[in-house]
Amino acid sequence: MQKKARGIFVVLNAKGLHTRPSTELVKCAAGFRAHVNLSYRKYVVNAKSILGILMLAAERGAKVSVEATGEDAEKAVQAIVKLAHNHFYMDY
Repeated sequence: MQKKARGIFVVLNAKGLHTRPSTELVKCAAGFRAHVNLSYRKYVVNAKSILGILMLAAERGAKVSVEATGEDAEKAVQAIVKLAHNHFYMDY
């Protein structure tokens, strides 16, 4: 049976999930074997897809759900939530 994990993060960046923080998110998700999806409003996208993440158009304050399936699902969700908490390493 596949392991599943879920989490939620709030976009803290002033400019939302634009290209640079989205790139950091993709790099983080790509480091895991689990399949990771992000969902916001009516969209569900692959967290390893820069275009998918940009399609979310998640602005500051957006609550984005993370769902991962696979052997390292829990670690993937924790890493992404931590990354969001750290403003995706962006300093403006």
